[in-house]
Amino acid sequence: MLIVLHTDVSPAQQAAIEARVRELGFTPHPIEGAGRTAIGITGNKGPIDPGHFRLMHDDTVVDVAGVPIGGRALVVMAGPCAVESEQQILGAARGVAKSGASLLRGGAFKPRTSPYDFQGLKVRGLELLSKARAETGLKVVTEVKDTETLPAVAEAADLLQIGARNMQNFSLLEAVGDLRKPVLLKRGMSSTIKELLMAAEYIVSRGNKQVILCERGIRTFETMTRNTLDLNAVPMLKEQSHLPVVVDPSHGIGIRSAVLPMARAAVAAGADGLIIEVHPDPDRALSDGMQSLDLPLFAQLMREVEAVARAIGRSLYRMPA
Repeated sequence: MLIVLHTDVSPAQQAAIEARVRELGFTPHPIEGAGRTAIGITGNKGPIDPGHFRLMHDDTVVDVAGVPIGGRALVVMAGPCAVESEQQILGAARGVAKSGASLLRGGAFKPRTSPYDFQGLKVRGLELLSKARAETGLKVVTEVKDTETLPAVAEAADLLQIGARNMQNFSLLEAVGDLRKPVLLKRGMSSTIKELLMAAEYIVSRGNKQVILCERGIRTFETMTRNTLDLNAVPMLKEQSHLPVVVDPSHGIGIRSAVLPMARAAVAAGADGLIIEVHPDPDRALSDGMQSLDLPLFAQLMREVEAVARAIGRSLYRMPA
């Protein structure tokens, strides 16, 4: 058997793995490579269960401008699919901050399936997100559409979102890897868990270890919902990776009435955070209104997910007063 270590494994962690090999009655043989270290195992007479080693890592906590994602406390990001106006984004920011969200989400550059759909306010949208942050104290997460607009988005955002359509845009992944700024990497709509992890490797391999994985639903044969929210991915990603895992139940199911139960389920499954679409007037939203919560419904969601978090020994992160 050969254990290939992650690029950021410390000498102490490597020593712990080698000690575990010896505890099992085998002999470890470190093999130094150009980019990674591998540990060969001898003395075994058959296959070794890799589960002995998968959980031997310290979970990463990503610091998003002072907000820790990946620790004991659950972090909630909330806001509209797209920034539409100053009144809309400030109203959403004030409302979600009051209910306990820590990050404001909102798209300024919007990649859409149809070229005729609303594409976002672009630079003006970034300016409005910055204004909302200055007023409410919420940190900003917004989507990066391409390498051309990356500098402008990176200047305005605290957390860079790579959307599902761009999960395998390798040039963009490498570019955000070079930036050393926190990244929220969404799972592609038809991507496997392994493909999501390999996409994260593109960012990490460039030196940016501040990556948060996001399960946002995958495309299946089911037609009753927008996507199929794969909550299996939460424990699997936790087992296979040390990175924080966030769940997006809004895109995951695409039905407003079902967002709350799926958010509760995501927390119960071990998610480190949620990203929720919230709009002051969802029925008038320019995009994703059918899956967006209004402010009273979001307040209810926050009460319910906090109760679930407490039941499993966690808490809800709240911004310092």
